[in-house]
This record gives sequence, C-alpha cells and structure tokens, in this order.
Amino acid sequence: MSILIKNGRIVTAESDYIADLFIEGQQISAIGKDLPYTADRVIDASEKLVFPGGIDPHVHLDMPFMGTSSSDDYETGTRAAMHGGTTMVIDFILQTQGDTLYNALKEWQGRSEGKAIGDYSYHMAVTDFNDEVAKEVVQFIQEEGISSFKTFMAYKGALMIDDGQMVQLMKVVKEHGGLVTVHATNGDVIDSLIAKNRADGNLSPLYHYLSQPEVTESEASARFADMLHYTGCPGYIVHMTCEGALNAVREATQRNQKVLVETCTQYLVLDASLYEKDFEGAKWVMSPPLREKKDQVALWAGINQGLIQVVGTDHCPFKWEQKLMGKDDFSKIPNGHPAIEHRIELLYSEGVRTGKISLNKFVEVSSTNAAKIFGIYPRKGTIAIGADADIVIFDPLKKHTISVDTHHMNVDYSGYEGWELTGKTETVILRGKIGIENEECLLQPGYGQFVKRGKTSLVI
Repeated sequence: MSILIKNGRIVTAESDYIADLFIEGQQISAIGKDLPYTADRVIDASEKLVFPGGIDPHVHLDMPFMGTSSSDDYETGTRAAMHGGTTMVIDFILQTQGDTLYNALKEWQGRSEGKAIGDYSYHMAVTDFNDEVAKEVVQFIQEEGISSFKTFMAYKGALMIDDGQMVQLMKVVKEHGGLVTVHATNGDVIDSLIAKNRADGNLSPLYHYLSQPEVTESEASARFADMLHYTGCPGYIVHMTCEGALNAVREATQRNQKVLVETCTQYLVLDASLYEKDFEGAKWVMSPPLREKKDQVALWAGINQGLIQVVGTDHCPFKWEQKLMGKDDFSKIPNGHPAIEHRIELLYSEGVRTGKISLNKFVEVSSTNAAKIFGIYPRKGTIAIGADADIVIFDPLKKHTISVDTHHMNVDYSGYEGWELTGKTETVILRGKIGIENEECLLQPGYGQFVKRGKTSLVI
C-alpha cells in the first residue's frame, strides 16, 4: 500500500517545513514539494503537524508486581499508546533473583508475541549479577538485540543489586557496547523511613511521598554517576523527578561526563499536593513519587539545557480494586500510574503551547533521542527517506478533555481526569499502515514487531 500525505508541516528534531510525504510499503520513499506520485491513499495534512511516531522507552506491560500485575497487557497497552501517537515502546524484562536472564526473556516473549499492536523492544533488568549472568549479558547484546540493562538501587530482596554488582555489570556492558539504566533512589533510607512511618501509624498515601524525600534520589543519582565515571560505562537515569537529582547530573558535567536522563510527563505537570486527597491519593502512588512545583520548573529547564534527553511515562497501571490492596497501609499500594496514552498530547499542550519547549525539542524528547540512545536511529525516530513510515498527523488546535470515559488504557480511572488540552493526535501510521484514524484502531494484535537494537548513536 502507498500513502501520500500532502501539505503537512513536517517537524523533526532538526527541521520544520511544509512538504508532501510519500510512503511505499513500510518505509518513507520521498519527501518534497508537490510530489508527482499516485498513491492508494491521499491524506490532506494542511494546517496539521506531521512528526515521527513517538517512542516511549519506559513502560511496564503485564508486569507482576506486589502480588498483582499491571492491568494493561501488550494488546491494550500498545493500542492505547497508538491512540496517543506512540508507535513503539520499550518494556522491562525482570530477572527473577537466582534465575537466568534467558528464562526471563522467554517469559516476556510469551506475554508479547502475537499480542502487540505497536512495535516494541525490551530492556533487561538485572537483579542478580554473577559470572553466568555476565555471559548472558554479552549474548543479549550480540545475539538478541537487547543492549540496555536496567538496575535498581531500591527494592531490596526483590530487584535491588548492590554497588559492587553494579560496577561489575558496568564493566561488562561497557566492553560490549551496551548501556546501563538505573532506578536511582536510596533503597536503604527509603525502607527505614517506610518502617518508621508504619510503626508510628502513618499509613495514608501521603506517607508514600514522605518516605521518599528528594535526598534519596539526589544521593543515588550522584552515586550512579560516580560509578559510571569510574567504569567509563554509558548510563541512563530513568524517571528523574527532582531538582536535586538533576543537579547531581549537572555537577557531573563539570568533569566532562555525560549522564543520560529521562523524566516522565507526570513529573512535569503534577505535584505532591495530590497525596493530600486522603486515599484518592493512591492514584498517584508511584516510585519515585510526585514532587514539588519547584521541581517541575527545574525539569523543564533541564530539558531545554540538554541535561534531560527523553520524556517517557513509566506507564504501570493498576485498577482501583488493585490500589485498594493498600487502603490500610500505603506500603501495600501497588506503585504505578496510567500514562502511556497521554504523553505526547500532554507534552504538546503543556510544553509547546505554553512556550516551555520548542516544537523541535518536543520531537527530540518524545521520539528522536530515545531512538538514538537505544540504538534504533535512523530506522525510527525521524522523518527521512528510508526510515520506517511511523508517522503522526496531529491537529495542533483541536481541544479535548482527558477522561476515563474516553481513554483506551485498561484502567478504571484517569490521573488527569477533566484536564483540557489543546492539540490532538488525529492519524497514526505504523510501518506504512494506518493504525489510528477517526479515533478507531485499524491494526490487529500481532502487527507490532519486536525491534532489535544496536549501540547508542547519541554522542556521550
């Protein structure tokens, strides 16, 4: 099938111009003014933005956690992502401590194969590093196309590795061209504060936030940067929330070090006052928690300063019944937030429309940088001849309201209920096929492909 998109305002991380776009098969074949091609389908994109499909490098689909599982699976999660303009996600495989990486890979393949509507890849979370796992790390990079390895500095006894294991993992990953990513919070301090609050009878969702103060994230971010500096390994901090952690990265630049950083839409637009809503605050229980308004200012500035390269979601939804598991104890509330569908529209409405970021920066942090960092550029993340035809046609003036009644995520509430946005995803194309049109999903489960990844192509 061929598609001709006419008269759109094409926006990439580097450029902004009016042109036609011709798609033949799964790739972009031509870009130019008044293209003389005949196509099976012609779309008039006059007055619309045309930009590369979004890449969300931080999602948790059908993930076992705290005695339950996240409520979006690969079908519902990637469909919701497509509705919002995200055509590819990168999920996290979780190694079971004491087991192999390959057994975990098989488990996640069983969750995704034949179910995904959008394209996807995996990060491998290493929760038990040893000599045998080190060999598997090399195989994952060289044979499986999985080149990023997640580590946790929290969740002791389940996911956390110690600093010695972290350093040894970094040395192996550096040698073979991979990337280490991290959940950077000080798990020991957090665990002690949780225990103290529980002992004192402080059990509401507010104490989830108060048990994870800013210092727990800033200290861990600085420590991770130090280990990267020692080993020479490239590294990426996921879901950064606060000014203190950003300052740790800023200080690392003084020794000519580049630490890659991701934040998430919720940390840019929501704040910790939501935890004061009694148990309704459980809707926003995630780790790290929402922070203060001064942190929002710092994060937007960090994006413009080039200290933050990516905006993801950490999408990990739980239905209200699941959140009620912690109605009498905040430490038992499943941590996670439904966000995969609204990332691009929130980032446009709250970022571009308000003048916080430019259109080019919007594309850079929602798509291009993720493609470069995670080894899939220029196949993904840009509009260029030969790139996959992953395209979003976006109405920059259309107003709409976020609501549980209209979203497509498999969760029975919205963390943004009633938010009025300007700018809406209109048409989404994935590898040359129209996926979203007239608010309907036209692709079937199984169309989404696993995407093998290589080395980062972002200068570090």
